Amino acid sequence: MKILVVEDERKLGQFIQKGLQEAAYTATLVGTCAAAEDALAESHYDAIVLDIGLPDGSGLDVLRRWRQSGFSEPVVILSARGQVDDRITGLNLGADDYLPKPFSFDELLARLRSLLRRESKQKRTRYEHAGIGMDLLSRKVTAAGQPVDLTGREFALLELFLANPGRVLTRTQIAERIWETSFDSETNLIDVYVKKLRTKLPNGTDGTPLIRTVRGTGYVLP
Repeated sequence: MKILVVEDERKLGQFIQKGLQEAAYTATLVGTCAAAEDALAESHYDAIVLDIGLPDGSGLDVLRRWRQSGFSEPVVILSARGQVDDRITGLNLGADDYLPKPFSFDELLARLRSLLRRESKQKRTRYEHAGIGMDLLSRKVTAAGQPVDLTGREFALLELFLANPGRVLTRTQIAERIWETSFDSETNLIDVYVKKLRTKLPNGTDGTPLIRTVRGTGYVLP
């Protein structure tokens, strides 16, 4: 699982990053609001550890924008401001937990694990969009009521689009979610899989493929 650590105290941030990596998580460290916004725009994260006091603004403002944009994954706030009012503000803005500094890394890890377990239990088991139905438990897909036979990669790719309707997914984002690897701009692997998936799905009402190309960027399922 991927965790974004937003902490401007570099030594502390590196300590958290190293601890998460030793606990078998993939951890990315950034130190500003702008870098955090860029990181979330470029890749998917399963959870975020967020400091409030950042050099270019408040982590609370970043959290507010994330929640307004639809980011629903767990966020744990870290802050030297441990007053009750500060905690209430953070929680009301959408934080899932709040740890005042100084804190125990073991406690942070335990809280993250608890939140991630809860999140996994709450994840959807079925999608319905544009005449396509997907059951994640039985791993069955239908289009206009007819069964669709997909490979494992095709199933994962379609799940990603169904989980993000209307959102343009870049090739990098798709590569990181489906292949869990950095995107190689020299390969057309993603384009090949999208083409295969299109052949197994009916076209939209206007006769164009359901999964549309956004030239120079990626793909979108409107």
